[in-house]
Amino acid sequence: MPVREPIDLAAEAGSGTYDNHPVAEVNDHVVRISTMFEPFYWHVHPDSDESFLSIEGGLRIEFADHVVELAPGQLYTVPRGVPHRTAPVGARSVNLTFEHRDAGMVRVDPPGT
Repeated sequence: MPVREPIDLAAEAGSGTYDNHPVAEVNDHVVRISTMFEPFYWHVHPDSDESFLSIEGGLRIEFADHVVELAPGQLYTVPRGVPHRTAPVGARSVNLTFEHRDAGMVRVDPPGT
């Protein structure tokens, strides 16, 4: 197995615009880093849970009937099939997401529409 260099998450975090890209793979899962400046659209992952680890700024996860806010260092898992959307807490949010490598994503209408 080839030796790899450590991943510098600060260098991987985008600046100025939305960015979401993979930084690592673990077995059949992918780890992505996401830098957000505005809310993402409502969506659902029918085939995979999605875990979020907030690392900068905080992350808001909205559901049809409640909201979860993560401070840096907090982790939360959205079960597969549950519609949600994410948004930064403050001007910028950086988080890691963990999901199945082949996870699908389907855009859905916001609740109440």
